[in-house]
Amino acid sequence: MVSGGACTDADQLFEAALGVTKPWYVSGVDFDAATQTLTISVDFVAGTRFAVADEAGVHPVHDTQIKCLRHLNFFQHECYLEVRTPRVKLPDGRVVQYQPDWFGKLAGFTLLFEALVLAMAQQMTFAAVAKLVGESWHRVHAICSRYVDLALAEADLSEVTAVAIDETSCRRGHNYLTIAADMGERKVVFVTEGKDAETINRFAEYLAAHKGSPDQVRSVSIDMSPAFIKGVTRHLPNARVTFDKFHVVTHASAAVDQMRRLEQRTDPSLKGLRWTLLKERARLTDEGRADLDALIAQAATKRTARAWLYREHLREILGRKQSNVVSAMLKQWCANVLRSKVAPMKDVATMIQKHFDGIVAWTQSRQTNGFIEALNGLFQAAKRKARGYTRFATMRTVLFLIAGKLDFTQITPQPA
Repeated sequence: MVSGGACTDADQLFEAALGVTKPWYVSGVDFDAATQTLTISVDFVAGTRFAVADEAGVHPVHDTQIKCLRHLNFFQHECYLEVRTPRVKLPDGRVVQYQPDWFGKLAGFTLLFEALVLAMAQQMTFAAVAKLVGESWHRVHAICSRYVDLALAEADLSEVTAVAIDETSCRRGHNYLTIAADMGERKVVFVTEGKDAETINRFAEYLAAHKGSPDQVRSVSIDMSPAFIKGVTRHLPNARVTFDKFHVVTHASAAVDQMRRLEQRTDPSLKGLRWTLLKERARLTDEGRADLDALIAQAATKRTARAWLYREHLREILGRKQSNVVSAMLKQWCANVLRSKVAPMKDVATMIQKHFDGIVAWTQSRQTNGFIEALNGLFQAAKRKARGYTRFATMRTVLFLIAGKLDFTQITPQPA
């Protein structure tokens, strides 16, 4: 044990390790072998005056309080700082608590400990972080939520012009979150409950509250949800709607599978071909490609084969870059399909006609929801590892930690 009195070499060593500088110094160190806990006492030089935010000058100490803060482990031992923290007296007679800049944003932690928790929580579940640092799940969650809220309060969305909006399930039943991402920076900027038109209104209001404006958004990538279309039209008036090419092809793939299921009722040879028809040909095995080629050779008599050909033609059309060419070819594709006897694909043609401008817009914007869909996969995986997140506030925090690219350095001074 090393304790108060004259400053020892050990004290100076811990001062260096902690980043403690004048007027602060380590006044004592105590190690409890039974609990494997290290306690470091920190004090300040007598007579020191302290500056207070929004108050001119430096001010005398009125009295002090001992604050106990959890700090980073030393050699796997839990470490706590016992800091004699001053309350200072202002010229108008008020007494206010002084807080060193190496104190954390949540009571009971140092800045460095909170930084460690944040870094770990961006890669791990709260439960895993809590186990590693020896704190409760609730304390880890509280740290992360506090920093996310502080960072979002300072968010500057004045440069956001291209947005992707999508929903993801958050709990069993019909419970959803709507996520908005800045496609320029490829990061999540907004999360809210629900998936109706009102979610777009809330996003527009959030933009206005964070140095942006709904009028600045020029492009929005969404799925073909009537609620999202209505919300964008109403609340993001200058935004051109883009329907992701991959959403359109997904609808066509569903039509191929539906046609297969209908036709196999009278044609058993189609059984077992589901994944052969849904996968890209290049990803099939040699046997799968042979089965597919044999089916396509019968396109004159099998509607499932014709459905597959229609989907592949649609994929090829949407891969082109000239909007006038895509527009002309897409109109012809719809006309051909609507004259066919492939009923499920007719529904896709009708859908394309209904959302024609937004689908053609893909050729110019090339804006997709792939980023959000990848994020959705990460989020669902995180939910499974954590055995589910049940509260919206928790899920919002997790999404921003995973994909918000929040700049925590802007809200906290770095320790000396």
